[in-house]
Amino acid sequence: MRLPIIAGNWKMHKTIPETRKLVYGIVEKKAGLNNKCEVIIAPPFTALFTAGEAAKGSEVKIAAQNIHWEEKGAFTGEVSAGMLVDAGCTYVIIGHSERRLYFGETNETVNLKVKSALKSGLKLIICVGETLSQRERGITLSVIKGQVEGGLKYLSLEDMLKVVIAYEPVWAIGTGKTATKEQAQEVHAFIRESVRNLFNDDISESLRILYGGSVKPSNIKELMSMPDIDGALVGGASLDVESFIGIVNF
Repeated sequence: MRLPIIAGNWKMHKTIPETRKLVYGIVEKKAGLNNKCEVIIAPPFTALFTAGEAAKGSEVKIAAQNIHWEEKGAFTGEVSAGMLVDAGCTYVIIGHSERRLYFGETNETVNLKVKSALKSGLKLIICVGETLSQRERGITLSVIKGQVEGGLKYLSLEDMLKVVIAYEPVWAIGTGKTATKEQAQEVHAFIRESVRNLFNDDISESLRILYGGSVKPSNIKELMSMPDIDGALVGGASLDVESFIGIVNF
């Protein structure tokens, strides 16, 4: 049985006081639930330490939204894996579609970041997904295959125990559109099979694969009914305590 994950990606939202209030609310509500679910939140860099302090002693884990692959150096505006660990992070999101779209992220840079994060002991949420144009051209699975293989290149079996993959159809992020549960399941099953081919059955079956793309309390239950969907990477709905906990309590 794979332990589900609900992860909230706050993107470029929330000041430090707002972060403190939201994390306290999530921690309090999560403590009152009986469900088995790993909860992760990813505030902006400026609020990571505050989020970690507010979540201390709870089951809520902290993730960063990005990372640089070098340990230190003249990389203005970047943050290293060691800095994220120091700020209280357990996880880091790598290769989000917005990073690929707006900031030139490639399969190669994703892989460099993955290796740097693993070296520092961080766990990973590696994002993959196709654009609307790619889906309409019928190349979704080949795009996903390239992203999975590129992101996981040179990783060991032990490394894979720290990896979570999030499938985000780019056309469903922030648009209000959601892939049908059948569309999502098809890609999740393909990702699991791709990982099986790269590693082995045990790694494939233990891998947790999240769905991301306009996830809400109203659609999480049907998504989670699919055999290869192990949770969600939540955007806008993670910015409000009640909506996020509504997803956590699927």
